[in-house]
This record gives sequence, structure tokens and C-alpha cells, in this order.
Amino acid sequence: MLAAYASAIDPDRPLDGLTVGELDPPTPQDWVGVEVRASSLNHHDLWSLRGVGLPADRLPMVLDYDAAGVDEDGNEVVVHAVIGSDASGDETMDPGRTLLSEKYPGTLAQRVAVPRRNVVPKPASLSFAEAACLPTAWLTAYRMLRVRGRLPEGGSVLVQGAGGGVATAAVVLGVAMGARVYATSRDAGKRERIASLGATAVAPGARLPERVDVVIETVGAPTMDHSIKSATQGGRIVVCGATGGFAATVDLRRIFFLQLELIGSTMGTRDELAALLALCAGRGIRPVIDSVYGFSEVREAFARLETGDVFGKVVLDHSR
Repeated sequence: MLAAYASAIDPDRPLDGLTVGELDPPTPQDWVGVEVRASSLNHHDLWSLRGVGLPADRLPMVLDYDAAGVDEDGNEVVVHAVIGSDASGDETMDPGRTLLSEKYPGTLAQRVAVPRRNVVPKPASLSFAEAACLPTAWLTAYRMLRVRGRLPEGGSVLVQGAGGGVATAAVVLGVAMGARVYATSRDAGKRERIASLGATAVAPGARLPERVDVVIETVGAPTMDHSIKSATQGGRIVVCGATGGFAATVDLRRIFFLQLELIGSTMGTRDELAALLALCAGRGIRPVIDSVYGFSEVREAFARLETGDVFGKVVLDHSR
């Protein structure tokens, strides 16, 4: 089958290790096959091409893990990317968990195989391209807000570094959940787009009109001090990444005096993905899509993602 896969590791020029061609990797026989109609790219793929989390002895490896398509019974489905060691519980807390494209072939192919539990019905109101945006960035944002962040009814949220997949999803979902949403970006143009999504856009480090219940932190070291200062008493700073650097300085006095919670969050469960899909279908929420490429343009799509100048998700339409 035609696939886009990592054929070599290059820490400095990751796209040099990207190959598009025929590849038929082995998969467990008891898994269900899904004909991929659309997928969306993640920075995880670029890190894989650099050799982070993907050792050379696993090459060639089909990349990516976000997809929507049609299963063997003709059902329209969304693929859940987290593969747990059993079929119950919270797979994100499973120390043996893995993502598609790490140990098992990913979704940048005509077909992907996954455990039956990892296919979730796709709402008819969502296109394949829209649905393919949800399993990672949007699911991560949903878990950060509703599960780990415990966003209260009528609460308030600060989203740091809006523009990227998770942060932009957090803005849209926060607004849809009825929260007062503040979002930062260094880019004036992105701040305008953030405002158009219903958030109050502010410059990084700016004082907010109020202290917030939940902070969505994806930037790390450059924004952590602002995140802590912006949280209300008993508030929660939820961290899913650190694109700006991991070595953040934390003022522990604020943590204990204001009884703040500094919480880690990773991906989401299969059941949370089903809840997210229902929320999007029920409230007419649509993912923010930066750009759509045909599968034959996968290299151009990755180059777009690598620039870092995206707003929302980069999608591949596998029919083109």
C-alpha cells in the first residue's frame, strides 16, 4: 500500500528521512483495518524523524496517528491513537502504553490496523478532515479542560501560546463550554484570529482582568511564571508540553499559599474521545484547520508544519 514513512533518522534535517512509497508492514492479525480518508499532522512526527522516541531499529515506520476513515464493516470511524496494554481503565496512565507510529504502523497510509477498541464512531455531521483533527490535539485540550482542569460551570481559562493545535483547540472548546477565555500569542495576527474565535486576546505576560480557574500551559519556561501569577486561589495550571523549554522556574510560595495545583496531562482516553466527538456534533463545534493538502503533497504539508507558523491543524486528504 502507499504510505508516508520514516526511512532514516536525521536530527538536523528531519524531512530528509521522509519517504513516500509502497510499504506493507506487518500488523497483529486480530486488529481491525480502517481505510484512511483523512489524517492530520503532529509535531510528534517531526520528532520521530529526528530519532526522538523512534529508534533506527524500528525503521521503516509509517508516521502519524490521527485519522478518520471507514472500517471493514463500512462504518465511518475515528481512530484513537493510544494503544494500551489492556482493554480497560485509563490507557493514558498505562506505563506500557504507546502511540501509533511508535511501535505499530501509523495512519499516513491507505490503510491502518488498530485494536477494535480503538475505533470510535464518527458523527455524520463531521467531515473526515474535521474528524481527523480531533484524536490528539483536540482530545488533549478536552482532557486538560474538563478532566484534569475540572473547569467549573461559568469558569475562566487562560490559554498560553494560542495558534498551535492544542492551544487553539482549548480556546474553541473553552468558549463552547461557556468559559471566559483569555489567550496569549506573540503574533499580532494570531491574536486577531484568537479574538475571532471568541477569546480575549492578550500579549504574553499581560495582566488579566481576573485570575483564572484553569491555565492551559503548552509553552513551558517562557510563560510558566505568568501562568502561576494568573491562577486564582485553588486554581489549576495544566501542562501538556513545553515547546518553549522545559526548565521552568516555579515560585513555590504561590503554589502553597494559594493552594494551586500544577497538573500534568497527556492525550486522552477512548471514552473521552467519544465524549469529545459527541460535544462537537451536539454543539456544532468545528476544528480550526490551517490548511489541507492531498496525500501526494505530504512533503509540502510537513514543510508547512515545520515552519511553526500554523494556526490550527494541517490536514491530509487521502483522496487527493
